[in-house]
Amino acid sequence: MLKTKRLLVIAAHPDDDILGCGGLLAKYSKKIVIKVIFIAEGTSCRYTATEMSAKKTVIEDEIEKRNSYGIKALKYLGINSVGFKNFPCGRLDKINAIEINKYIEGEIKNFKPDTILTHSANDINLDHQIVFKSAFTAVRSALDSKVKNFICFEVLSSSEWSLENPFSPNYFIPLSIEDLTKKVNALEIYESEIRNYPHSRSAEGIKTLAKYRGMQSGTKYAEGLKIIRTID
Repeated sequence: MLKTKRLLVIAAHPDDDILGCGGLLAKYSKKIVIKVIFIAEGTSCRYTATEMSAKKTVIEDEIEKRNSYGIKALKYLGINSVGFKNFPCGRLDKINAIEINKYIEGEIKNFKPDTILTHSANDINLDHQIVFKSAFTAVRSALDSKVKNFICFEVLSSSEWSLENPFSPNYFIPLSIEDLTKKVNALEIYESEIRNYPHSRSAEGIKTLAKYRGMQSGTKYAEGLKIIRTID
């Protein structure tokens, strides 16, 4: 994978990593050093500001549970290096951009990745857009970093809804049936996030996309990625 030795996955919410690159993680977890960080918590967006105040303890418990799913899912794929910032879900536009940028920049300086994998700038989810911009800004700011590759993944239930600017991969990761099965199994660890077909965030939806990207790249199954920048 582009001569990658150290990969940092920057996801907006726990489960975006599995949807976006779960097959890749399954395929390469024993071959390269991987760390996954989550910028927002992925739960509180379901509540209004009033409910967040009234149900603070309940929401905190739900966030903790979702984070535990994130750890369990990644461990299942063979990844133990995980970080949670827990900024409020669906409200990253209310956070000072410098705070997000600095957190990511710090992770880059500490982990020293040669490859960054994150969201597409064209996703309809605003948190995804902000994470893309902050990640790219952090790479630019970390002048002493060794980042050579900046790559985006697609997230079902977000990327495909960008109808005017659909996700257009230019790099493909071939997946075995074992890789694909592990991706589906990892997502199913998130009990509240898996949906029934024909929802795209379903086991069948994941498999269908993998088959489509496979057809595009001449393999049976694949994940499509978008290379934004690479330095050989």
